[in-house]
Amino acid sequence: MPEQRKLSKKEIRRRKRQREIRIKLGILIALLVVLVAAIVLIVRDKKKREADNNPPVVTSESSVAGRDNIPPEQTQTSSAQQSGEVEVTIEPTPVSGRDEQIAAARLKATQYDYDGAIETLAAIDGADSDSEIIAMMADLETQKSALVGFSPTEVTHIFFHSLVVDPARGFSVTDSQSWNNATAGFCQWMTTVDEFNAIMQQMYDRGYVIVSLYDMVNMTTDADGVVHMTPRTIWLPQGKTPFVMSLDDTCYYHSYDGRGCATRLIVGDDGRPTCEYVDAEGNGHVGAYDCIPLFDQFLDAHPDFSYRGAKGTVALTGYNGILGYRTDYCYRDRVELTADQQAWLDANPNYNWEAECAAAKQVADCIKADGWTFASHTWGHIRIGDADMEWLRTDTQKFKEFVDPLIGGTDIIIFAHGQDLASWNEVYSEAEKFQYLKSQGYDIYCNVDSSQYFVQMGDLYLRMGRRDLDGYRIWEAVYGGNDRISDLVDAATVIDPLRPTDAWLYEL
Repeated sequence: MPEQRKLSKKEIRRRKRQREIRIKLGILIALLVVLVAAIVLIVRDKKKREADNNPPVVTSESSVAGRDNIPPEQTQTSSAQQSGEVEVTIEPTPVSGRDEQIAAARLKATQYDYDGAIETLAAIDGADSDSEIIAMMADLETQKSALVGFSPTEVTHIFFHSLVVDPARGFSVTDSQSWNNATAGFCQWMTTVDEFNAIMQQMYDRGYVIVSLYDMVNMTTDADGVVHMTPRTIWLPQGKTPFVMSLDDTCYYHSYDGRGCATRLIVGDDGRPTCEYVDAEGNGHVGAYDCIPLFDQFLDAHPDFSYRGAKGTVALTGYNGILGYRTDYCYRDRVELTADQQAWLDANPNYNWEAECAAAKQVADCIKADGWTFASHTWGHIRIGDADMEWLRTDTQKFKEFVDPLIGGTDIIIFAHGQDLASWNEVYSEAEKFQYLKSQGYDIYCNVDSSQYFVQMGDLYLRMGRRDLDGYRIWEAVYGGNDRISDLVDAATVIDPLRPTDAWLYEL
């Protein structure tokens, strides 16, 4: 019998390490085999259940044609989703061809909907035996496992007013004191187109991702019709940060006339919302002259700036109409008219209230189909904290009568003038104004707060503070010695060089 060689301790350790590596490698290979097998089984089981539950249906030509005439909001977003309820049935868009389905899955993954992307891939014919698709699904599962969770209390909320296209007109100073006072208001409240574009780019570069207010909550409705809420975690890759965006006063008031802003929103040739704009020479233009179409353009180029296709919330008043259309009762009845409203009616002798409302509703439907949501900004832009209950009830009913029918209703209310319905030391759900607004179907309440995060959630509400990225906040960061937006942007590189810097224009 040959003599066995005595191994050194070093050799023993080396062989032990080799055995451990072989064992770990074997376990890893086995796990990968199990994962692939599990995916195959899931795909097969899903297809079997779909086949069992969805037998072929023969559809007549007339029924197909009828379905094509269903309004966009019925085929894409149910009324329950607009009102904030959780249970939503979204009819899938038919996708033909393997490449198109793979592209659709990649877009969902780009917008952080990994489950949706995997389901789309699994629905492709032959997915269970397609090595490329199996590998893609395995990769998506790996990406999903590395996501970081954010609670609603870690979500910041920014907002804008209508944008100034022409700073020379928006910020002009004249010999008229009333015009100068309006100029100060524009300097403080308005952001320019160039500033908005720079803000979006910088926030994107810093890893921000827009989420919807509804992404922050789970909403359920009890037997009495009362909506209850619990927090919902938002899952994003490492290095990404969620934010919410809203737009105030998207109504194009008469006071904006001549100030170098868009005049109204319309449905563009491509079926998406866009703007009409009149330049200093009186020439009309159609294009991206305000937040909605500009943000859409940015998302077209940067789809990963949106969480599962989320966009912003559009807050409307009603007293001058909505979206640039004169839809309020005062135009119809020729009552309680301001000088601006009377002048507008005089300049538009063929005005027809019903046609104006129909046009506004068509644009609102287009905006919703494009992924935006609507909110009340109160009918009369009232100070909710100062208003008594009679004033609040009257204002709310005007909004419900003259705005809700055009936008399909909303359960979000965004308060004007930075006020809130309760003081800091009140129990929110016990405040009389809250109880009234809750009874009127409002579930999400937003005020103005310059802090990075202000989020409170009760069983009956989501309450959120919003940060103004307007002229005042940008000027304050650059010239006022108080930068409250440094976590979002570098104000010195965002500020429009055509924006006036005189301190008296920014005195609140």
